[in-house]
Amino acid sequence: MTPTAFDLPPDLAAKAAPAMIDADERQFARVADALTRQTARLSDRLDAVRRAPGGSGQQALERDLEIHRLSARLRALGRFGLDLCLGRIAPEDGEPLYIGRFGLTDDDGGRLLVDWRTPAAEPYFAATYSNPMGLTSRRRYRWAGGRIRDYWDEVFTAEGLETDVALDAESAFIASLGASRSPRMRDVLSTIQADQDAIVRAGSAGALVVDGGPGTGKTVVALHRAAYLLYADPHLGEGRGGVLFVGPHEGYLAYVADVLPSLGEESVRTCTVRDLVPEGRDAGLEADPGAARLKADVRMVEAIEPAVALFEEPPTRMLVVETAWGDLVLTPDDWDEAFTSAEPGLAHNEARDQVWDRVLEILLDQVDDDDAPLHQVRRSLARDEGLRHVFARAWPLVEASDLVADLWSVPAYLRRCAPWLGADDVRRLQRPLGSTWTQSDLPLLDAARRRLGDPEASARRRRREARLATEREYMGEVVEQLSRSVALLRWMDGDDLRNSLVDEAVAPDADPDVLEGPFAHVIVDEAQELTDAQWRMLIARCPSHSFTIVGDRAQARRGFTESWPERLARVGLPHVREATLRVNYRTPAEVMDAAAPVIRAAIADANVPRSIRESGVAVRHGARAERDAVLREWLDAHPDGVACVIGDESFPGRPRVRSLTPVTAKGLEFDLVVLVDPEAFGPGIAGAVDEYVSMTRATQQLVILSSRTA
Repeated sequence: MTPTAFDLPPDLAAKAAPAMIDADERQFARVADALTRQTARLSDRLDAVRRAPGGSGQQALERDLEIHRLSARLRALGRFGLDLCLGRIAPEDGEPLYIGRFGLTDDDGGRLLVDWRTPAAEPYFAATYSNPMGLTSRRRYRWAGGRIRDYWDEVFTAEGLETDVALDAESAFIASLGASRSPRMRDVLSTIQADQDAIVRAGSAGALVVDGGPGTGKTVVALHRAAYLLYADPHLGEGRGGVLFVGPHEGYLAYVADVLPSLGEESVRTCTVRDLVPEGRDAGLEADPGAARLKADVRMVEAIEPAVALFEEPPTRMLVVETAWGDLVLTPDDWDEAFTSAEPGLAHNEARDQVWDRVLEILLDQVDDDDAPLHQVRRSLARDEGLRHVFARAWPLVEASDLVADLWSVPAYLRRCAPWLGADDVRRLQRPLGSTWTQSDLPLLDAARRRLGDPEASARRRRREARLATEREYMGEVVEQLSRSVALLRWMDGDDLRNSLVDEAVAPDADPDVLEGPFAHVIVDEAQELTDAQWRMLIARCPSHSFTIVGDRAQARRGFTESWPERLARVGLPHVREATLRVNYRTPAEVMDAAAPVIRAAIADANVPRSIRESGVAVRHGARAERDAVLREWLDAHPDGVACVIGDESFPGRPRVRSLTPVTAKGLEFDLVVLVDPEAFGPGIAGAVDEYVSMTRATQQLVILSSRTA
């Protein structure tokens, strides 16, 4: 540990006065000691658990869970040092409270850090001058390299002025917002504002929409809300489904990858919509916008049900099955009975075994027990090729990809399942078998997979039952041998003992799809881009309809003319609360002044937020040929930070400078943005949104270059 937690630059020497920081230094010494002791104890405990016998069954599961818990806690402790502490608050009555990323106590149970998610910590984020929430003052730290490089105080009452405080709240906070960016989202927990914190701490019931323009902290709210809800809401824990976080693209997920672990949460599943379906990895964009529009309609998802129903139609003719015990008959009524015997809601491929079992039972009911052992008759019927052939045609195993491919290649099949389509629509959706999947296909593939289930499940179940049967037979022989040699065992139930000795882990089920759900809560960022069909993919994974929906109607490339409640009611989320963020903490006023007219020309009621800071750097315009010179100049003048060229596919990227499209830049931020030929983005809403999104990625400087400029 360093002898002091503070490393203030010379121009902040006044803040290093002992009267200003001695109390903090004493607190940090106690925190450092507690961290050292807890880390040592956890390490010893983890080593002991790992050395202990692994066991089997429930014992092995509990051991693995304990290793996971201890490892996660050690990672959380190891990720930070003293910078676990965000700041402190001074209540009107009582001792100051130090707020941490998670709670920390000393060996005597004394509270050293209060978890930021607890009610006691709420005033640190939510107190304002008009509503101080019982505080006299608040101090926020700015950490770098494990040391405090700056701090600032806010005083809410006259009593607060009587203590030693550094009244530099506004300028220090604004300076922190303009700090250089990096390839990963920087830590902003200590600077969450009251309007953001209110949304983070809102209840999880129903759907909450967070609408906000660029730089308002929508992503910050979404990520911190995930961590808060998992801590504060017992209904959302991993054992109850957990939380799924859905981002717009892979670059975005990489950008925010460190945020949740830094908040002590490693259980949140993160993905894009494409990740929800195996075919999404290689799926491209739909070449025909008209076809994409048709597939985005939620009615296409609903067409999966009649498409599957065609594979569940009972035979209409009587079937005679010849056996060694006489002819057995299946009438149309018998087929109807069998086909309706499956458990309601069970997937097609998984229900098949239940229907097949009922078919065999109907036939077995026609055999006299005295004529033959029923298990032999059943085995014979199960192997009858004629019966198996008829049943396979009436209720076949179906792959989701085959079903959707048939819709796109068999016009009559598509017309029957989607009768609302016109002739031109049917022709537009047709494509040859074997065509590559598009992103527009993914909602239908997902719906088909859910309705059909796994076609291999039945085969796995039979293999598992066979292995368990073999295990039971072996254990039966063991019990028989033991019973002959140990008189006590003769008094015990042999079947019970045999079954208790069988380890069902010898026949594991298939690995579950971790993104299949159900989840207790789903958080969606950049939600304005989702189609109705894509919403169905997410709603299917969250039966409770507990959502946090984060987006900006003004950044929807396909347009967003209706309200959020209207859009969401159409896809199946009728009960919606709304919260609006209107303050831009990221984008300087110079950039927003240039960007606002661009979007308002296309969307008159766009929620354009008010920037609270200025960079002092005007938006620069120039010719496309100046691109490399602009980048060299900026890189030479800025040893830190990141830049991005948007709209120029010929630029390959280089260290600290990325090359992106408006779509792949969405959700990201850069110190410098070089926007190339925005007029090439095209007319209409999509072009205006692309230009607006690209401009507002800049946190310090925006340069717009055009081929039209001489």
